[in-house]
Amino acid sequence: MKSQKIEEMSHEALLKQKKTTELVTGMLAGALLVLLIMVVLLASKKGLDGTSIGLGVIPFAFIPILFLNWNHLKAIKKELNSRQNVV
Repeated sequence: MKSQKIEEMSHEALLKQKKTTELVTGMLAGALLVLLIMVVLLASKKGLDGTSIGLGVIPFAFIPILFLNWNHLKAIKKELNSRQNVV
């Protein structure tokens, strides 16, 4: 699937993409937070072993994806605001 530029998308498509991106970003942030809490609890009960260190790397590895989604969401909101100001 070829992605369109934000400026070329219709208002309805932008609203749909905003809603989807908000949902996915929230779910990713929640999953990373739960995993981080689980790693802390695992490390406090069993110590720092291979499992807790391996699982502890995952939230930090997915943080860039979270920031990319966050920046994309900000760009969509900026485009929607600019369209409202023009109309």
